[in-house]
Amino acid sequence: MLRQKISERLKANAKTLTESDIKRVIEKADDLKRTFESNGPLRRFLKDVKLMISLVKDYRNGTYRQIPWYALSAVAAALLYVLSPVDLIPDVVPVLGFTDDALMMSVCLLLVEQQLAEYETRTAETST
Repeated sequence: MLRQKISERLKANAKTLTESDIKRVIEKADDLKRTFESNGPLRRFLKDVKLMISLVKDYRNGTYRQIPWYALSAVAAALLYVLSPVDLIPDVVPVLGFTDDALMMSVCLLLVEQQLAEYETRTAETST
């Protein structure tokens, strides 16, 4: 049931995402990294979060546009959800507080796995 709610929230948030939300992800990149570095249940997503932030930055500055808007908006919506103080399970709830955030990241990664892999391959090719 929680997974379904998270999936619905991600899709709804992604549909209403704007360019200013994309900008906000970039502005909050350091906060996002700290959140994932400092929280046990979220730490396992750190590599993916860094890749997602890089993708959003490259999209915004025009160096990578080979991603459908739905995938980019799902990534940005998931990252912004983690930063939001208003989520399905408040982060201050002991043990369970980050469960919804971890689930949001899992659902997002399932939705955009192929696009993230393509981006990672492309960035690896251009850096060599």
